[in-house]
Amino acid sequence: MAVNVETLDKLERKITLELPLEAIRKEVDERLKRLQRQVKMDGFRPGKVPLSVVAQRYGYSVQMEVMNDQVGEAFSRAVAEAQLRVAGQPRITEKDGAPEGVLAFEAVFEVFPEVKLGDLSALELEKLDAAVDEAAIERTLEILRKQRRTFHVRPDGEPAQDGDRVTIDFEGKIDGEPFQGGQATDFSFVLGEGQMLQEFDDAVRGMKVGESKTFPLAFPEDYQGKEVAGKTADFLVTLKRIEQQQLPEVDEAFIKSLGIEAGTLQALREDIRRNLEREVRFRLQARNKTVALEALSAAAELELPKAAVEAETDRLIERARNDLKQRGVKDADKAPMPRELFQQQAERRVRLGLVVAELIKANNLRATPEQVDAHLRELASSYEYPDAVVNWYKSNPDRLAEIEAIVLENNVADFIFGQARVTPKTIGFAELMGQG
Repeated sequence: MAVNVETLDKLERKITLELPLEAIRKEVDERLKRLQRQVKMDGFRPGKVPLSVVAQRYGYSVQMEVMNDQVGEAFSRAVAEAQLRVAGQPRITEKDGAPEGVLAFEAVFEVFPEVKLGDLSALELEKLDAAVDEAAIERTLEILRKQRRTFHVRPDGEPAQDGDRVTIDFEGKIDGEPFQGGQATDFSFVLGEGQMLQEFDDAVRGMKVGESKTFPLAFPEDYQGKEVAGKTADFLVTLKRIEQQQLPEVDEAFIKSLGIEAGTLQALREDIRRNLEREVRFRLQARNKTVALEALSAAAELELPKAAVEAETDRLIERARNDLKQRGVKDADKAPMPRELFQQQAERRVRLGLVVAELIKANNLRATPEQVDAHLRELASSYEYPDAVVNWYKSNPDRLAEIEAIVLENNVADFIFGQARVTPKTIGFAELMGQG
C-alpha cells in the first residue's frame, strides 16, 4: 500500500500509521504466555503462575512494549517504502478518529536535505607549504637540552637572569585586600619562559637574593581566574633563591640518552629532521584540509535539519562537561551550559558533515586499506615500538574507524584541491608551529 507523506515544512514530513488491534492483542497474548513460563511469584511454582495473574501484573507494560515495537516497525516500513532518509527521532502521537479495530498514529519527522554541491572548479584556494630549516633543528635541539638541564645556586650577589630558576614569596592585593591565589611561599619558576605573566618576570629580573619589591600587575581581561580578570593588583615579592641553569653538552652520552644508538650529532640532527618533517606534514595537512572543507561547505546549498543540529548540540554539551570533569571541575554535571553557545558550532558541523558525505557519494571517494595502513605507519613511527602502536589501533574497530575517517577526509581535501584553482603559499616553520 502506498504511503501518504504530507509535507509540513521544508524538511518536515508527516505520515499516518495504522495498526490492527487484533494483531496487537495477539502479540500481547504470545508475550504474556512466554513470560508465564519464566515469571516467579510467591505461592506458585516456577512456570505455574496462572496466565490471568501474569496478565493482571504485567499486562499493561507488555501492551505498551508491543505497541512501541509495532509502531516503530510500521514507521520503519513506511519510510523505507517512501524512500525517505529520516533525520533524528520522529515525534509519534496517537491519532483520534481511527476506523473501528484500528489504532492510528501520526509520525512527524525531518528528512535529510538535498545537497547541491557548488562548482569546485570555481573555488579559489590558498594551499600552504612549509619546510624544516636549520633554525628549526637548532631550536628543537635546545628544547631537548632544556628538558635535561640541571640547576645550581647562583653565586651570592649576582642578579636573576632569564633562564634562572627563582624561588620567591609573594603577596598580592587588589584595592588593599588579599585575594584567593594571590599569596605563596617558596614558589619556584623559571624566569623568562612564560611561566608567569610578563609583569612578574619583568619585576623579578635583576633582583638579588634577599631583596623585596612592590609592583603593579594588570591581569588580562581573559585571564583564567575570573575573579581577578581585568583588575590590577599590587604585589610584594621577596627573592629567596636563584639557581642558574646548566645545559648538558651535546656529547655521545647525551645523544644516546635520546635513543640515538649511533651517538653522533649528525644522526641526532637527522632524527630531529625526520620527526619535524612528519609533524610539518600533519600540520600542513590539517590546515589545508580545513581550508578545503570550509570552502566546500560555503559553496553548497542545503537546508539544515533541526533534529540533527539539536543532536549535535547535545553531543557538544556532553563533550564540554566531560572536559570539565577531566580538569577536575567540581559539579561539572551541574555547570550551566546555555545551548545557544553551541548552536553555531553545531550548525557548522552538521552542514559540513552533510556536504562532505554528498561529495564522497557523488565521486565514490573512499579510504583504501593501503592508505589507512600507510597513515598508521607514519603516525606510529614516532613511537619506540611502532608495530605495537599499529596493532593497538587495528585491534579496536572504533580506533581504526577514527584513522579511516582521517584518511577519508584527507582524500576529500585532495579531491577539492584537485578541482579548485589553487595558489601555493609558503610559510615559515615557526609560523606553522605557532611559535611566534
